[in-house]
Amino acid sequence: MLFNSIDFAVFLPIVFILYWFVCNTKLGIQNILIVLASYLFYAWWDWRFLSLILFSTIVDYSIGLALSKQEDSFKIKGLLWTSVFINLGLLGVFKYYNFFLENFVQAFSLFGGDLRYNSLNIILPVGISFYTFQTLSYTIDIYRKQLEPTKNFVSFMAFVSFFPQLVAGPIERARDLLPQFEAKRTFNFNKATDGLKQVLWGLFKKMVIADNCAIFVDEFFGNHDAYSGSTLLIGAFFFTIQIYCDFSGYSDIAIGVSRLFGFNLSKNFAFPYFSRNIGEFWRRWHISLTTWFRDYFYIPIGGSRGSKLFQIRNTILIFLVIGLWHGAAWKFIVYGLINAMHFLPLIIWGRKPFNKIKVQSTSLVPSANEVFGILKTFTFLVLVRVFFRADNLQIAVSYLSEIFSSSLFTIPEFANRTGAFVVFLGIIGFMSIEWLGKTNEYAIEKLGQTWRRPFRWAFYYILVFCIFYFYAKPQQFIYFQF
Repeated sequence: MLFNSIDFAVFLPIVFILYWFVCNTKLGIQNILIVLASYLFYAWWDWRFLSLILFSTIVDYSIGLALSKQEDSFKIKGLLWTSVFINLGLLGVFKYYNFFLENFVQAFSLFGGDLRYNSLNIILPVGISFYTFQTLSYTIDIYRKQLEPTKNFVSFMAFVSFFPQLVAGPIERARDLLPQFEAKRTFNFNKATDGLKQVLWGLFKKMVIADNCAIFVDEFFGNHDAYSGSTLLIGAFFFTIQIYCDFSGYSDIAIGVSRLFGFNLSKNFAFPYFSRNIGEFWRRWHISLTTWFRDYFYIPIGGSRGSKLFQIRNTILIFLVIGLWHGAAWKFIVYGLINAMHFLPLIIWGRKPFNKIKVQSTSLVPSANEVFGILKTFTFLVLVRVFFRADNLQIAVSYLSEIFSSSLFTIPEFANRTGAFVVFLGIIGFMSIEWLGKTNEYAIEKLGQTWRRPFRWAFYYILVFCIFYFYAKPQQFIYFQF
């Protein structure tokens, strides 16, 4: 079920009414409703894969309880590794089996071998990379004595399957989200209206900006041989905007919907395109994933401790893993490596790239240094995103080769110049609002608070009008494929 679909527009108010007006007497009944609603939400895509969610839930719930009761260190480690192998094993089979098998056979053929193999004809379950990491962090935190396991199976089911963030995050830690399922929740009008406002902004990002950029992106990337370098550069620019509005729009909707039910999810984007270097960008982009890898992979292998050589090794490894997390393809591995290479100067110069976010000055007009840093970082992202969007590595190289050809200096070609102009205007308006709200949780959180009510509501109605005006066939969110 898509957030930007009629189905969800019907589903959400029904669940909301049942949650607050029918099931509000008992916490346990509210949690059961959340589980049922979440399983229905997921089953709308493919009910067969509900068994995977339930299986992961049972495995990690059971291992969590067993870890708390076990005192033998060898058995404790055995339980942890059982959770790791089961969770990553399922992810590996569905997402990576064919990729590694095919590449192994190709490598073997270089030595004259001829192996016959059977690939798996399976589809990738939506959200498996997200809920796998969420349940895995639960058992790891219990192993580290950072969390006490829950004995309430329904609460744990709700934590794993919570429908707003089930299929594309944010990836929540059990110590942050699970206690919210075990505490009594009361309706808060201000929290709910703030959530609706964030949902509105998320829908605007997705349906007005991202989906309209996608029209041109699909055309340019699908027929890159037919366009000049200047046109392809604009296509890469549009995709850079598209993927941010698409993914951060999903996060905004997820966080806003959660607030309607009394829950607080973690912030997943902190205006990443205003970053002044690549280190700052990765602290602002998909925060729940990057912090997950930092805490459960980067720091355990050494992090920023040790010599420069070890820090460089660890940085390359984490970006390789981040690249692979996005997909089983060489283009994602190259995407990760290029980011790592761009990251290394920060380490060599002695900076700590994984420190907490330091937001730019709150002044309306950025300094010259800020402008230079933001433009430099954004330009890099526009170019490296080509590897992310292209169908394969060969197309990405061909696409970039054309960008850096002499045709870069020609006039861009558009079949629909009016449409492209409207998209450009929309991007300028959108980025202006993002800049004005860059110190808030989301861009329009406090925008218009000092305005007169008619002007403030006029702004909201304009957003609603744009959403309905540009609404067509619902487009799937990009990160559903991961």
